Amino acid sequence: MSKSILGTLIIAATALAASANALADDQPRPCSAETLTGLYVFSTTGYNIVGGVAQPKAIVEVIRFNGDATLTVPAATRSINGVIGRSPPGGTGTYTLEAGCNGTLTFTGGPSFDIFASPKGEDLWMIQTNDGTVLQGNVTRVSR
Repeated sequence: MSKSILGTLIIAATALAASANALADDQPRPCSAETLTGLYVFSTTGYNIVGGVAQPKAIVEVIRFNGDATLTVPAATRSINGVIGRSPPGGTGTYTLEAGCNGTLTFTGGPSFDIFASPKGEDLWMIQTNDGTVLQGNVTRVSR
């Protein structure tokens, strides 16, 4: 085999191996609690149903996911039927995240949610699962 053919085969094999590695890196890994790490902002709107009447609510909240199925809430502001409230820092909660990137989240002493995460954990979608509520929102990572 000539040196030029051998050189071409080596270059082709190297390129093929590099592209295979790049494709492997692009494949999403299964989700787990570790997928959600860092500081996120949760923005949501919906309703509480009280006596059969829908009362509007909106929430903007900062959530720190610790990557170990626990979370803290450094800040939150809510408007429920037009009444504004701010939560002091220090709220806590827990979450699960299955390999398929779906799971649950429960704030300690508060509401529960079903969650759906992007494979890299950059974005999260939440829907409240408590009776008497209609609430869904988006969560976006703002820093690690």
